[in-house]
Amino acid sequence: MDAPVIDKRERILAAASDLIVKNGLQCSMAEIAQVAGVATGTLYIYFASKEEMVRGVYQRLTAKVGSSLIIEHGPEVPHETRVRRYIDDYIRLIWADPEQAILFEYLSNIPLLQPGELRSLFAPVTDFTTKIFTEAHAAGVLRDFDPDVMGAYIGGGIRNTLKWRRADGSPLTELERRQIAEMCWSAIAREEPKAAGG
Repeated sequence: MDAPVIDKRERILAAASDLIVKNGLQCSMAEIAQVAGVATGTLYIYFASKEEMVRGVYQRLTAKVGSSLIIEHGPEVPHETRVRRYIDDYIRLIWADPEQAILFEYLSNIPLLQPGELRSLFAPVTDFTTKIFTEAHAAGVLRDFDPDVMGAYIGGGIRNTLKWRRADGSPLTELERRQIAEMCWSAIAREEPKAAGG
């Protein structure tokens, strides 16, 4: 019985996401309804306002990002492996779905919500990122930089690099993917002490 409700709500959020990617937050409720294939009044059954709908778009995006990045590891998995996996997963996430990447970038740069609420919505992802970077730093794997700053730097670097890489329309090669991952890792990895006389 709940399936049609979830489906209609999902269609509305997918339509809102598509229109935000194409037109920014200027899209109207009528346009969203038309793309979703529902009556404009139906939108207000699910969302009391456009702001509430945009909040739903953020929540939907956060869930997708979280399902791609939040991987709990057992204690036997080395911290370097955990961070490298996170970097690889982030690259895959941003490259796999150009529309989602644009939405992520847009909503990050032009937030409709207050910073505290935005932080709260993205808390599962940011908390996980902070956790793996903090643990890797404590284990001596990462440089002596703030783990939150490192996480933001890696995420922003990947998003920006792939945004410009995508502009030429050709596929991302495995070599390029590995190079991006290695650049990210080398930017935050603790430097090995140089041998004496070397």
